[in-house]
Amino acid sequence: MSALHEILESDEKPKLKIALMGDALRRNRRLTAELIECFIGGSAGDQGNCMAAIEYASRDEPAAAADALGFVIEHLNDKPPRVRWEAAGAIANLARQYPVRAAEAVPRLLANTKSERTVVRWSAATALTQIARHHAASRRELLPKFEALARKETNNGVRNIYVKALAFLAKE
Repeated sequence: MSALHEILESDEKPKLKIALMGDALRRNRRLTAELIECFIGGSAGDQGNCMAAIEYASRDEPAAAADALGFVIEHLNDKPPRVRWEAAGAIANLARQYPVRAAEAVPRLLANTKSERTVVRWSAATALTQIARHHAASRRELLPKFEALARKETNNGVRNIYVKALAFLAKE
């Protein structure tokens, strides 16, 4: 049994599992393939933990999750909401260093802005605004969408993500 499988199957609390897997990914980037294998063969809970581990690893060390970016984009619209919001979180973390690759996620992220789940919309808004900040070509496409999304959004926290991004991007 692999190290990541052992962590997933341990009796540890989910937050500790995520931190252990994320730290392992930071130390050894070759574990990306193993993490993807755990995701594919795992339950919805395991899939959420795997995607959360990628997001965790990408926070302070984006290069640790760079190899997983295509995989993350591919799973942005999976059924489990946790997978969707953790994937968007990872993209938000990776957008600064990998703006062109992160911009590939825009269509899927835009689909997540229509979710009934606030946390999915919030994380999609965060990822989209980070992409717009760091990828000029996407910015031109996204600014009018941010204005429309801000008008339609019912949650003040999500709306404020767009409003703040619009104010910041207007200065550039």
